[in-house]
Amino acid sequence: MTARTDSLNSWHADWAGLRVAVLGLSVTGFAVADTLAELGADVYVFTERADEEYERLLPVIGARQWIGLLDAVPGVLTDFAPEIVVASPGFPPHHPVIAWARENGIELWGDVELAWRVRDKVTRGDGRPADWVLITGTNGKTTTTRLTATMLASGGLRAAPCGNIGIPVLDAVRDPAGFDVLVVELSSHQLWYLSQHSGPDPLSPFASVCLNLADDHLEWHGSARAYRDAKAFVYQHTRTACVYNKSDAATRVMVEEADVIDGCRAVGFDLGVPGPGDLGVVDGILVDRAFLEERSTSALELTTVAELAERGLAAPHIVANALAAAALARSLGVTPEAIRDALRGFHLDPHRIEVVAVSAGITWVDDSKATNPHAADSSLAAYPGAVWIVGGLLKGVDIAGLVAGRGGRVKAAIVIGVDRSEITEAFARHAPAVPVFEVDHAQTEDIMAEVVEVSAGVAHAGDVVLLAPAAASFDQFESYSDRGRRFADAVRERIGRGTGDHHDVEPDPSGTSEA
Repeated sequence: MTARTDSLNSWHADWAGLRVAVLGLSVTGFAVADTLAELGADVYVFTERADEEYERLLPVIGARQWIGLLDAVPGVLTDFAPEIVVASPGFPPHHPVIAWARENGIELWGDVELAWRVRDKVTRGDGRPADWVLITGTNGKTTTTRLTATMLASGGLRAAPCGNIGIPVLDAVRDPAGFDVLVVELSSHQLWYLSQHSGPDPLSPFASVCLNLADDHLEWHGSARAYRDAKAFVYQHTRTACVYNKSDAATRVMVEEADVIDGCRAVGFDLGVPGPGDLGVVDGILVDRAFLEERSTSALELTTVAELAERGLAAPHIVANALAAAALARSLGVTPEAIRDALRGFHLDPHRIEVVAVSAGITWVDDSKATNPHAADSSLAAYPGAVWIVGGLLKGVDIAGLVAGRGGRVKAAIVIGVDRSEITEAFARHAPAVPVFEVDHAQTEDIMAEVVEVSAGVAHAGDVVLLAPAAASFDQFESYSDRGRRFADAVRERIGRGTGDHHDVEPDPSGTSEA
């Protein structure tokens, strides 16, 4: 940390001429470059590939760019001698350029670090910047982020969901309309970069939550411990409420170990009866026993499981997400009535236990967003006995535990993806009685059409066919959403050909859900 970078804690600080190397030119990388250029910094973008529009716009905003392989540190980067490197979250700690920056003592930021430092560009009526609420976890981040922002808006606050949800935090910070609260979804990658902060004014959220913890992204972090430590950083310097999952002991330990601001409270949630200071469920009623004075003897009703079921929100992990979001919203003063109103109008994103169709008594469910075993476990818990479509890119995570815990209760497994052998071996070891079918994408032109045909040959009336891959999609598809769309298209195509009862097709009336 130099004296100059130490002082860069405001939009109005002296950023002029600061040499900054920006790594990556996706939506995040461009937001970083655009912000720094507006601040007057000397911006040089280094990327292996660039969207045509971003590549065209960089010279317009006054930034330079270098496009080429980054498997080693380019000479032009060393010649540039950056004072700060701002990396897109796809760059892991062991990447050659990241390792070079750390070895040479160069400031290493992520986009969230930069956004925190310039958060005062637009302020509220009282002259203060927006409060920040941070949300992370192995699963459920996006749903909880959207739920929290919806609840805050229902309570009369101007709230912006941003971060890993798809809207860069820098875009929210620079929005001229301004916000009362930024609800920031953070990946473990973004949190790792935040943990590199070494100067004054570290990010200090109003409230924070880690929803759950299970092994994921181990190839990026290098170990389960490093992944866990990155997630735990979400609680650092929290001012008002550290919300944690009482059913996940790891999140409680994170809160206990966090260095928080004096007066910050620990608020637990789970699906059981809550103790004083927590949120939970009593006789089918979601209640708050944390944010009321009479918490030792009373509880405030938020909504009921029956009401959530009417919106397609009654899966256990979705109820847990709603409780976590409610705790965050309540910490900011949102009333129980506003939370209930928010939940009544809430719709979930696609590819999260989304019912694609019901035909010939078979329910086809797309939970392509279940990109790791922890998420798939929630899906299988919601649909026991399903025909399970599983597989893809496992990202270094062992799937044997999931197969041992849930695999024996599925009707059949349809295995796809490059890491099929790990899955078939797990079934052979832990659930040998379950029929297992492999679909090799290298031997079929339309992978999902084949998957649907195989699934239909196994399923009968009353069954659920569940796409919950427990793996990333990039071995076969552009994204988890592309995987889900192709699955849904294949289901509808098959039904349309008359291979199912066409008249019995029903859209999902409740929207979607996330694992």
